[in-house]
Parts: sequence; C-alpha cells; structure tokens
Amino acid sequence: MFRISQFMDEVASPTPLGPARKPPGPVVIWNLIRRCNLTCKHCYSISADKDFAGELSTEEVFRVMDDLKAFRVPALILSGGEPLLRPDIFDIATRAKSLGFYTALSSNGTLIDAAMLPRIAEVGFDYVGVSLDGLGETHDRFRRLAGAFDASLAGIRLCRDAGLKVGVRFTLTRDNFHDLPGLLRLVEEEGIHRFYFSHLNYAGRGNKNRRDDAQHRMTREAMDLLFDTCWDYRQRGLAREFTTGNNDADGVYLLHWVARRFPERVTHIRAKLARWGGNSSGINVANIDNLGQVHPDTMWWHHNLGSVRERPFPEIWQDVSDPLMAGLKRVPRQVGGRCGRCAHFDICGGNTRVRAQQLTGDPWAEDPGCYLTDEEIGL
Repeated sequence: MFRISQFMDEVASPTPLGPARKPPGPVVIWNLIRRCNLTCKHCYSISADKDFAGELSTEEVFRVMDDLKAFRVPALILSGGEPLLRPDIFDIATRAKSLGFYTALSSNGTLIDAAMLPRIAEVGFDYVGVSLDGLGETHDRFRRLAGAFDASLAGIRLCRDAGLKVGVRFTLTRDNFHDLPGLLRLVEEEGIHRFYFSHLNYAGRGNKNRRDDAQHRMTREAMDLLFDTCWDYRQRGLAREFTTGNNDADGVYLLHWVARRFPERVTHIRAKLARWGGNSSGINVANIDNLGQVHPDTMWWHHNLGSVRERPFPEIWQDVSDPLMAGLKRVPRQVGGRCGRCAHFDICGGNTRVRAQQLTGDPWAEDPGCYLTDEEIGL
C-alpha cells in the first residue's frame, strides 16, 4: 500500500529520515469465505453466491490465529467473498480484537443495514472498507446488481455514524474513470475517512478482463487528480487518507509531481520514498484463502505456498525453497527489462510481479503495468 497522505505531510512539514520501519510480521489479508452475494467484474477470488466446500472451520481459524499472533502479525484484514456471509464472522473478529490484532473488515457494504450494524459496532473494527466502482449506474453495472450502490453507500453511512473508521475502495478501469472525480467529492461530502485507489491487477476475474485495464495516459491523469486532491484537502485541513495499491510506480510518479510543484522538497521526498521501498508481496503482506492456502498476496491465488492445515503459517512464510518466495524476499530483487534498469528501482522495488507473470510467464520480467516513460525512469 502506498500512503499518499503521509508523503504529502512530508512535503508540508518534513521530518527526520530515521531508520526504515520493519514490521514484526506481515499484514495478513484473510479471505475467510468465498461466497458472495455479488459477482463483480474484477473479482480476484472469482466468488459466487453459493457455498464452497472445504473452507476452514471456526476452530481451524482460531488455531491459525494463535500461530499468527505468535509470529507477531500486526493486522488482520477479514475479507471474502463477502465476509459478513460467514456465520461466525463476529466470533472471529471479536477474538482477533481480543488478541490485539488491528482488525479490519473488507466488505461490499450491501449487507450492512440497521439490523447488522450493532454487531459490527460491538466488535469495534479498527477499519471498515467498502468497495465502490463508481457512482450509481456505473457501480451497479460492475457489481451486476441494480441498487448495489445505494445499499453500499447506506452501509458506509451507518458505519460512519456509529463512529467507525470507514473507507472506500475503488479499482480503476476505462469504464469507470469518468466517475473518479465524483467519488472524490463523495468522500469529502460524506465525511468518509479513507479513499483507497487500486490499479487493476491481472488476477482472478480481473485477469479475464485485462483488456479493460485503464490505459497508461488515463492512469497518469487519475494519479494527478489523486495527488492534487490529497494536497488540496490537506491545505484545507480536511482529515482524509489517500492510499493506492497494486502499482508501486505510484511512488516514482509522486516524486515527479513533487519536482514540478515543490522542487525544494525533491531530495527529502526521494529519501522517504526509498525508505518505503515499494512492493512488499511475500514480505510485509500475506494472504490466506478460504481453504487455508497461503499466497504472497491476494493477487497470487494461482500460486500456493502451503496449507495452514498442514503446516503452521510461520513455517510456510519463512520457507524460501519455493522459487517465487525466494525471489520476492531477495534484496534487491532480480528483475529484468525496464524495471531492472530503472533509476528509481529502490523506490518501487520492481513493482508487483503478478502482472509480469500473467502476461509473460516470467515473474521477474518487467512490469507491463508501469505507466512511467523511459525518461521518467532514467532510461
């Protein structure tokens, strides 16, 4: 995750560089259930409104949770499918909170109603993230359900009014780019705490729809809008968080934005970006799917590292006999093409590897999702 707001704070009020932060363990995104009441166009888990056999039981989830706590995992993102369809979701979330995990709920929002809200509020989730793929008809078309937008927005409002930190997730494609300005206005008008912008990654249903991926020019326009909006909100004293995911080239693009707007800050921001270091799949972010298979992140469901039913998570996560994990954990990563020759490799770390693997079969090829010009990366 690229935290735009933190770097904008550094532009406004620089702080000492300090040592690189080393999380004690990876953040775990846990797809507890594959069932979902929607069939979204770019779903990486290719969920459906049916039960899937072989999912982890409550007892198995609790046992794995103990292993994660012992491994010093700091945060659990409880996801799906739609996690609110899992009957024991509140038992799982309550136990996660009691163990001291930062506990987030990743939902489509349509099931969050007045009857459901008290249970969500009782858990005290640290964060509730809801996906919106645009405004009104655009969102409903992506979600393949009429009225989905209104239901999701109602869920967001309920969580917000209950005092929960709530955010919107948005995945950019050519078909919803036109709604991005309106979504950013919605974040301001509705008092939504966080806006998470996701680049389309070639995985799951998103992989099948890669021809709908936003063109690089459109991606650049979207990033300019995000940076300008985040800076404007900060200048006006609006407490909003802006983050992006699935394209670590965003850090390098921000550096060029800073060079145009605040050239006196370039050296400082570049040092901060290099300390961030870019992509952390297989290092600081992990995924467990509904069957207990571990993956380097949520976009690698086609690559299993091992099952928590057969081995403890810490053992799986530290095992570099798997060539992909060995390569992801290598410092620096050995990446070819434009990525390997990039002058800002220390900022983005070679970007996400799954796009290269999906398109070329080689996870260490250059990332086809990099939207920077040769000049911008020093070639």
